[in-house]
Amino acid sequence: MAPALARIAELAQAHDLAVLGTVRGQRALLPNGIKTLVLLGPDEPGFWNAFSASAEYLDTAAHPMDRWSQRNIDAMALELGARAIYPFDAHPPHPFYSWALASGRAWSSPVQFLVHDIAGLWVSFRGALGFAADIPDDMPGAPVGPCTDCARPCATACPVGALTPAGYDLPACHAFLNSADGQRCMTGGCAVRAACPVSQGFGRVQEQSSFHMRQFHP
Repeated sequence: MAPALARIAELAQAHDLAVLGTVRGQRALLPNGIKTLVLLGPDEPGFWNAFSASAEYLDTAAHPMDRWSQRNIDAMALELGARAIYPFDAHPPHPFYSWALASGRAWSSPVQFLVHDIAGLWVSFRGALGFAADIPDDMPGAPVGPCTDCARPCATACPVGALTPAGYDLPACHAFLNSADGQRCMTGGCAVRAACPVSQGFGRVQEQSSFHMRQFHP
């Protein structure tokens, strides 16, 4: 018997993760044999404290957050009888962007990055659980896209105009991060992501944003 979504959310929280959306009944989009996909991401604001105290973070080996995610989500999959799926180590990559859009809890923002109803532009997916059964959605009702009535500060927040609705100039972004002024983004996180009003209420700590920037721009 498939677990209730509330049970999955409870177990995720015990692993410092949160259910960020579900996709069901879309056979063309989901992996073979999967009828319900549960998307998982950091449970803020406690996620960073849990991760930064973990063996994966402290052992100084490569890809600590991916390894942490795999250990915790694999454990959840084993307990729930699910298949663990990750946004890394898959060729071709799994379509997490499309899955997020199909969940009804994430949208394409004015700068084309995903924006989530709770996480805003800080949204990230550490993995997903795939179930062979249909799991009814017993969580709160569908949210409204946060960009509808937003002043869209993300569109003008990039200090060098590298990320705007017109596109993403990745070389210009990396060049800025090498500059003295770019250290504000390196330590505080991407200015565009931080400008999102939903991001500002999410509770992600600065240390985590700094960690992700170092992974993006070593």
